[in-house]
Amino acid sequence: MKQLVLEDGTVFVGEGFGSERETVGEIVFNTGMTGYQEVISDPSYCGQLVTFTYPLVGNYGINRDDFETVNPAVLGVIVKEHCEHPSNFRSEETLDEFLKVKKIPGISGIDTRKLTKIIRQHGTMKAMISSTDRPVEEVLRIIQDTALSTNQVKEVSTVKPYVVPGRGKRIVLMDFGMKHGILREFTKRHCHVTVVPYHTSADEIIRLKPDGVMLSNGPGDPKDVPEAIQTIRKLIGQVPIFGICLGHQLIALASGADTSKLKFGHRGANQPVKDLAANRTYMTSQNHGYAVDENSLASTNLKLTQVSLNDNTVEGLKHTYHSVFSVQYHPESSPGPEDTGHLFDEFLTNMEEAQVKTKEDISCLNVQI
Repeated sequence: MKQLVLEDGTVFVGEGFGSERETVGEIVFNTGMTGYQEVISDPSYCGQLVTFTYPLVGNYGINRDDFETVNPAVLGVIVKEHCEHPSNFRSEETLDEFLKVKKIPGISGIDTRKLTKIIRQHGTMKAMISSTDRPVEEVLRIIQDTALSTNQVKEVSTVKPYVVPGRGKRIVLMDFGMKHGILREFTKRHCHVTVVPYHTSADEIIRLKPDGVMLSNGPGDPKDVPEAIQTIRKLIGQVPIFGICLGHQLIALASGADTSKLKFGHRGANQPVKDLAANRTYMTSQNHGYAVDENSLASTNLKLTQVSLNDNTVEGLKHTYHSVFSVQYHPESSPGPEDTGHLFDEFLTNMEEAQVKTKEDISCLNVQI
C-alpha cells in the first residue's frame, strides 16, 4: 500500500503501481479524458505529481508513437483506477510496466474527485507519495524540508544543438522543454529545424541565419530563466518569432510585461479560447501554472489577441511593430483538439513576408546608391 500526503496534512491511502520509490513534488491535476501517455511524457510536467481526473487511466496501454519526449520528467502519477489489461491494437506495454521502467511511482484507488476539489480550493501545493509504513508526521517533515526545484528548464532542455533536416524554412527552436509535437508540425511543413539549448545567446542564434525562431513550451516559472529573457529581448526585431506556452510568457517578460502564478493552473485538452480579432472560439490543449498579467501589457508594445473563456487570462499576444506573436496554449495539441494548427502556417507566412521586406529594403538601398 502507498499513501499520498499533501502539504496541508490531507492523507489518501491507495495501491501502489509503477516504481516503488518515494517522491516529493508539486501536485497538479489534468482534466483530459485521453492522452495520458503524452501528458506523462510532456517535459512541462517536470517536478510535478499529476492527478488524472478521468477515472480510468491506462486502458489503451502505452505505444511507441505518442511520446512527447524520450525521458519523462514527471515525478508521480495519481489515478482513481489504472488498467492492468489494456486493449488497443497499438498497445505494447501496460502503464504499470512503463512507469516501472522509467522509475516513476504511481498510486491508484485515490478519490481523485475529492483531491481535485482540494487543489481547486487551496491551490497547488507540495505532496509526497510514500509507503504507508512511513508515519504521516515524518512525511510532513520531509515535505516541509524539500524545496521545489527552480532549474526545471535546465533539467529538460537539450544539452547540445542538433538538426532535424528539411528543405523548407530554416528555423531555430529554443528548447525550454520542447514537446515532440512541435517538431512534428515543422517537419510536416518540410522545415529545416535546428534545436538549441535554452541558454543559447542571441548572437549564436543569428549566426545560424534562421528564417524564424521558435520558443518552445517548458516547465516552471518563466522568471527562473533570465538568460532566455535577455536573448529574446535581443532577437525581437531581428527575426520573426513564435512562442508557445513558456515561450509565450518569456516574450511577455522580454517586452516589459509581468507574469504571475495561477492558483491551480490550466491543464487539460478542451480549454476554450477566444480570438479577439476573428471573434471566434477555439478549443485548445493547455498545460501551464503561470500566466501573463494583462494589466502589465499597457506599458509594452504587445497587444492582447486571445483570452481564456474560463477565467479571462491572457492566451495570445502580438507585437505592435515587429513580427512576434505567441499563444499560451498548445497548437500542436498532443493530446487535444487541432483547432489551432494553422498558427504554424501563420508563422511560415510571417517568415515569407519578412524575406520579401528584406529584399525590398535591399533594392531601395541599391537605387539610392
